[in-house]
Amino acid sequence: MSHWPIKISLFINYFVFAILLNSVGTVILQVQNSYGVSASSAAILEAFKDLPIAITSFLVASFVSRLGYKRTMLAALAFIGVVCLAMPQLPAFWMSKLLFAATGVCFALIKVSVFATLGLVTRDQKEHVSTMNFLESFFMVGVLSGYFIFSAFVNDADPGSTSWLNVYYALAALSFAAFAILLLARLDESAAHSPAAPSPAREFLDMLLLCLRPLVLLFVVSAFLYVLIEQSIMSWLPTFNSRILNLSASLSIQMASILAASTALGRFAAGMVLQRFDWYRVLTVGLLLAAMLVLVALPMAKSAAGATITTWAAAPLAAFVFPLIGFCIAPVYPAINSVILSALPPHQHAPMAGLIVVFSALGGTSGSLITGTLFEKTGGETAFYFSLLPISAVLLSLYFFKRSSEQHAAKLDGIDDPG
Repeated sequence: MSHWPIKISLFINYFVFAILLNSVGTVILQVQNSYGVSASSAAILEAFKDLPIAITSFLVASFVSRLGYKRTMLAALAFIGVVCLAMPQLPAFWMSKLLFAATGVCFALIKVSVFATLGLVTRDQKEHVSTMNFLESFFMVGVLSGYFIFSAFVNDADPGSTSWLNVYYALAALSFAAFAILLLARLDESAAHSPAAPSPAREFLDMLLLCLRPLVLLFVVSAFLYVLIEQSIMSWLPTFNSRILNLSASLSIQMASILAASTALGRFAAGMVLQRFDWYRVLTVGLLLAAMLVLVALPMAKSAAGATITTWAAAPLAAFVFPLIGFCIAPVYPAINSVILSALPPHQHAPMAGLIVVFSALGGTSGSLITGTLFEKTGGETAFYFSLLPISAVLLSLYFFKRSSEQHAAKLDGIDDPG
């Protein structure tokens, strides 16, 4: 059976939620303008997005294979489409919180299902890691598209306007279109069921017991720290562009797309590079380059004064250089996800995907809240220097993750070839 129809559907599902999830930076800026909330209060939107992701993944990941991956994704797409339709009808900060809570729940269901489905539609580890990077690169294409889609609805002449909420009608239509495409795609899920057919309680317990494995524990630490870095920058870059670099609201959102574009390009390139080079060396080089870029780019960012900048040509160099950090760190997340999933049998991919989503969500919330607090107390330049600490910690955790993955592989080889 050809797997291309379902692969295309997975990519489109990821595209939809890439726009919704990573609009949090744009919405953080806009709720400050439209509803007059403070920076630290706006930062709570990240928690409304990420905590439902973590809770939903923790509670349902081990049961998704019983519900069916396709059925689960269809339910998530239908529900988020309805919530998007309600967003412009209820222009209030509490509705923004509700939207991101719904987005978090639905994305948890989508991501667990997508990650688990990849094991059913790829032949081996090499195809798995390559497809994972291409999938994540397409996710960043969705993020990139989202910046331009949202900025098209922003009214620079009236910063307090709520006209930007009309973007959610377009996002509702996109969600329903993704639903229709998935409905027509075929997926054989028989290989996802455990041979022993354990009870739901046992499946949930098995997911928790995965955390006790050294390889899984080291992965969890690495994933948490990586997402903390990525989300702290992604969520606050539009505000950094507006408050520190003095760009207009729409230009701040548009120029934040450079981060998404560089990350998408980095993951696309990694999809090819990782077929030839060891993943650990590629990730280490990328993280070292990221740290160097922080030290080079942030000194260029000085609080601007005077007229608001409204064109790309007039934007300061820092607005172009700092977002290139996305290219450097891009391969980390899909690569370590692929390593851990490839080390497990297919029937454990759904619970492992649940753990991936849980700790990724916790990392994202932590990064955004810490950066939002630092942004308000110390300023945007100092807040982004904070990323050097988790970058250093990821380098250390990846070293031990690499050693543990080699030991795990050697153990499996010993079992397969005892003689």
